[in-house]
Amino acid sequence: VQLVESGGRLVQAGGSLRLSCAVSGVSSGDYVIAWFRRTPGKDYEGVSCISVGRNAGNSYYGDSVKGRFTSSSDNARNTVYLQMNSLKLEDTAVYYCAVDPRGSVVHESAWNWTVQYAYWVPGTQVTVSS
Repeated sequence: VQLVESGGRLVQAGGSLRLSCAVSGVSSGDYVIAWFRRTPGKDYEGVSCISVGRNAGNSYYGDSVKGRFTSSSDNARNTVYLQMNSLKLEDTAVYYCAVDPRGSVVHESAWNWTVQYAYWVPGTQVTVSS
């Protein structure tokens, strides 16, 4: 399983940014992609997740990003996106996509548990400036 993440950069507050996470190597086509973020000295924060495959389209969001961020998937490109709108200074973090290749069922109570996701990217920096 391989993940390739892209899209992190410097953006002004109030602006938008889209992160991409290309997935390969999940032969079943059923998986869950989660987005996490982390700032220095803090733990990983679950941003969003989305299911791909037989149970496609289920998504969850962290309270701090609800209504501003949207996860989507392009099955033809095997790519998942995180559209981030109305960015705030506090959205500044290293963003990670991670995959749970065991299937496409998402458990609402556990979607943001880092242990659910076996494969991670190194992370991409998103910096929101004033």
